[in-house]
Amino acid sequence: MKQKPLIKVIICIILGALLYLIVGSTAPFLHFPEITSETMADFDTAAFRRGVPGVDRAAILETNESAWEERIRLLSKAQKRVILSTFDMRPDESTKDILAILLARAEKGVQVRILVDGFSGAIRMEGQELFYALSSHPNVEIRIYNPLNPLLPWKLQGRMHDKYVIVDDRAYILGGRNTFDYFIGNYTDKNVSRDREVLIFNTEPGSGETSIHELAAYFESVWNLEVCKPFHNTEGLAEKAKVREQRTMLAARYEQLLNDYPQLFDESWDYQEHTYAAGSIHLISNPTEIYAKEPVVFCKLTELMKGARERIIIQSPYVVCNDYMCEQLSLLKEAVPNTRILLNSVENGDNFVASSDYIRNKKKIIATGIPLYEYDGGISNHGKSILIDDDLSIIGSYNMDLRSSYLDTELMLVIESKELSQELEGYMNEMAADSRMVLPDGSYEVPDHITVEKVPLWKRMAWGIVGFLLQPFRMLI
Repeated sequence: MKQKPLIKVIICIILGALLYLIVGSTAPFLHFPEITSETMADFDTAAFRRGVPGVDRAAILETNESAWEERIRLLSKAQKRVILSTFDMRPDESTKDILAILLARAEKGVQVRILVDGFSGAIRMEGQELFYALSSHPNVEIRIYNPLNPLLPWKLQGRMHDKYVIVDDRAYILGGRNTFDYFIGNYTDKNVSRDREVLIFNTEPGSGETSIHELAAYFESVWNLEVCKPFHNTEGLAEKAKVREQRTMLAARYEQLLNDYPQLFDESWDYQEHTYAAGSIHLISNPTEIYAKEPVVFCKLTELMKGARERIIIQSPYVVCNDYMCEQLSLLKEAVPNTRILLNSVENGDNFVASSDYIRNKKKIIATGIPLYEYDGGISNHGKSILIDDDLSIIGSYNMDLRSSYLDTELMLVIESKELSQELEGYMNEMAADSRMVLPDGSYEVPDHITVEKVPLWKRMAWGIVGFLLQPFRMLI
């Protein structure tokens, strides 16, 4: 009989802990900060066009294979520094290739700094000797943005969603790809996703004009935040047997890469030949603190798009908007009638929660008047891009959803280049050709060659239930 009160106490403690965790991790984020006039005061849309080529050139990395190749090629040429920032890094095969190159360059004296979001750091990297093999090297430092701490639940939602690689003053890669096999290389044909990045090559190292300086300055501002903590940077870790094994494996993997892919290590590779001339290149970023943010990226992108002369194509994996965002999209449609949005259909996408919200709030998106094209190409598309007229390409990490607008750090790079824009338009048109157009009444215009995947009843019911339950917590989607 005495056990029953004890059981009740234990249950109450567990429920209290869960309530503390749920309320603490959501309550501080359940409001939408408004954009201030001070934030937008110095935003000049004219600065995004200069009309003449600059020192930087650009190329799109459209396939996972090209993302892998260009990382290997670029990282292998590092002489002084490498900066790698990513939302999600996992101990996959492509990651091992990247770490093998980084370890080899660190052995040559290159200073390597890696910044990873706290969620990935806790779930994917802790306890993995593979990462300790790098973090314990004297020329490598890894930091974690806002490490997970369940005792401080009000900090749990602050996430760093940036994805980029900088090598010396030579070049950088920026876009939407995380660092594992789902997005990089061709190690798997399961659980893959299409994505997009841009490579920027500086033709005049040492020049003050290159956009590398803007991105590097942004990195330093995040790297030096108080919430960024060291990740097992103790050199003594290198003496542990399992860490030594991983270093030995990475060294052997590097030699294997040299042997199997000599073309990727060719110093005569001509970046100028494989890139397009570009004019103005500028970064648009969200605030970097861990709490709710002004929707800076969304507002600046919207302001830039409103100045379009002819047309706009927006590509996002999914669309989750509040009333303010819908209002701004409606104004955008009025300003630029030839505007459309490409996104995954719920049948094709891989984000269950975002799909649930989209189904529930789809009528509000349709009401903005912007035509929606739902992609049904068979592989989820994770790319985030905007095409403005025939000369501005915008590529980065920003999803058109509430989390990317109000919670996460985000980056979008605006590149002035007609050649690059022409290539981007080709990729977007390919996507649109494999998409269903959403009609004003919510029905579809379906191309003859498209077969829409049949979704089981239980999943559709789950979408409806989850979409309903998550309405008070939409800001987290």
